[in-house]
Amino acid sequence: MSKQVAVILSGCGVQDGSEIYETTLTLLRLDQLGIGYRCFAPDIDQHDVIDHRSGEARDDERRNVLVEAARLARGDIMPIDELESDEFDAVILPGGFGVAKNLSTFAEDGAEMVVQTGLQEALAGFYEDRKPIGLMCIAPVMVPRLLGPGIAVTIGHDPGVAGAISAMGGLHRSCGVEDIVVDFENRVVTTPAYMLATRIGEAATGIFKLVDRIDELMDL
Repeated sequence: MSKQVAVILSGCGVQDGSEIYETTLTLLRLDQLGIGYRCFAPDIDQHDVIDHRSGEARDDERRNVLVEAARLARGDIMPIDELESDEFDAVILPGGFGVAKNLSTFAEDGAEMVVQTGLQEALAGFYEDRKPIGLMCIAPVMVPRLLGPGIAVTIGHDPGVAGAISAMGGLHRSCGVEDIVVDFENRVVTTPAYMLATRIGEAATGIFKLVDRIDELMDL
């Protein structure tokens, strides 16, 4: 039986959901390595809906996180409250501002944020069972709230976000776009992705390294 990884999404689109390239690159690398995966997302309303052409909010429109994330998963997706950690060997969270708006309140509350209850419950089993957890782009900002203090992560170099991680008790490590930070003790792997990337190839290098390291950690 092949390894199985849960991939948690926050919608569809960099401004109000999961970053599309980050998600696709993650799924591509898992497939290249022969690792099975299943996508999950919370069945909740999005915080807002952004016109990705103009960058403006659509105040007259509401969308559902699970329904939008289904676009990325080609319909093969389940609600996050149906995620059972004992059915998977690891979990990965792509970035995108849906992380800061739908999976948490970081966009509004900064270091005072709370994380979505379903996500908190879903990740608890992975962490308790010491299964690898990968996060990219802005997603590592949630680690102190999701998993506890003292875990080393990276979002790249952004001083504001790094400061928020520190304020919540996390340990931020500066990192280049094509590299990863690994907290071996807590089995957490992070990479900046589009917090720094200017090209899809730059994002791919770091994301592939993250997935490769998750693969290695699943064997330990």
